[in-house]
Amino acid sequence: MQKTRAFRNRLFAAEFIAMTLIFPPVQAHAASKEMIELQTQVQQLLDQVQRLQSTVDSRFGVLQNLAQTTADNATQMSTAVTALQQKIAAQNEAMNGKLDSASGQAQSLNDSVDELKSRITKLDKSIQDLQTQLQNIQNPPAAAAAPPPVSAATGDAAPAAAPGNIAPASTMPTAMQTPPLKETIQAGVRDYNAARYDVAAGEFQDVLHFYPLDDLAGTAHFYLGEIDYKHNKLSDAVKAYNAVLEGFPGNTKAPAAQLHKGMALLQMGRKDAGIHELRLLVQRHPQTPEAAQARTKLGTLAAKPAAAHQSDAQQQ
Repeated sequence: MQKTRAFRNRLFAAEFIAMTLIFPPVQAHAASKEMIELQTQVQQLLDQVQRLQSTVDSRFGVLQNLAQTTADNATQMSTAVTALQQKIAAQNEAMNGKLDSASGQAQSLNDSVDELKSRITKLDKSIQDLQTQLQNIQNPPAAAAAPPPVSAATGDAAPAAAPGNIAPASTMPTAMQTPPLKETIQAGVRDYNAARYDVAAGEFQDVLHFYPLDDLAGTAHFYLGEIDYKHNKLSDAVKAYNAVLEGFPGNTKAPAAQLHKGMALLQMGRKDAGIHELRLLVQRHPQTPEAAQARTKLGTLAAKPAAAHQSDAQQQ
């Protein structure tokens, strides 16, 4: 800009000189030939200066247009880069969400596979037990030979019974009767609801003894844990709940077992472990009433530290 101003100042000075030469003061003498040539040269110089100024103005306008175009392109580039960054950030967030969802689905699939393996193992054991029972029915064990009776008259042993004779039924040992499964578990639940905990515990133990791999054995483990929980035997209760969750994950009592396990751990002072169990319950069984109770308890636990922090701040 300073160079342009200096150039224009010089241009004005040249025009002033030219005007002075072109229109000289009226003199008495006629203009000489040299003066006319000088005026012609000055006029040519003025024409050249004007053309030069026109060229400079034109190029200066071109430069201004280029500068404005460059500024507009830079603005557009900046806007495009910002939009691209936002798009990349949105794609990253969507990808992270998909990864979290895939991780949850993989965990659910692993749980389903573990449950299926457990059921297959229980089914194999049930088949083996059934085969053993069928063999025992087809080939009953021979009755133990009773000692020969003693003669009351002589004191000597009476002669043994002839081969082929069957001993009286009264001399054969009676086998332990296997209790029916459903009736036994129902009786245990009734006694538990009636607060006859000792009787109920015996009935649930019978279910575990005679039917250890049946799905109702998971129910028996759960109620045994409930009895221990009511008697404040929290460690034993946690073990019983673990038996349900690890051995019978598909049992209908599994959500309640996980909820009560988390509560027991919290009462034992194991806060992190209890919170982990409650969160695991919400993840595995999100639509159950037990999951709703777990969410409420987690919200209460999250609100307590915030309330305690606010109270400390007010005291300070």
